[in-house]
Amino acid sequence: MAKISAVEKNKARRKLVGRYAAKRAALKAIIMDKSKPIEERFKAQLQLAALPRNSSKTRIRNRCEVTGRPRAYYRELGMSRIALRELGNRGLIPGLVKSSW
Repeated sequence: MAKISAVEKNKARRKLVGRYAAKRAALKAIIMDKSKPIEERFKAQLQLAALPRNSSKTRIRNRCEVTGRPRAYYRELGMSRIALRELGNRGLIPGLVKSSW
């Protein structure tokens, strides 16, 4: 089980990303638009840098919904390999069968 503080920090980051997503997208569009004057693009870049760091999408860490584990995460299922195996062995995941050969 992951530290609760790490899981909560990641939840706060997700919330912050959602709050600033539109503003970040607008500023990035101005920065990438080569037809705009260089002063306006530079001003937009400074405004983007002034936003909170945790509002960047790349700072979000995918974590297991069951345990909070940050590694070995399956995106389609939203959980780690260990949680997947435990729930699969208990028969709680439909269609998942333990293989043996």
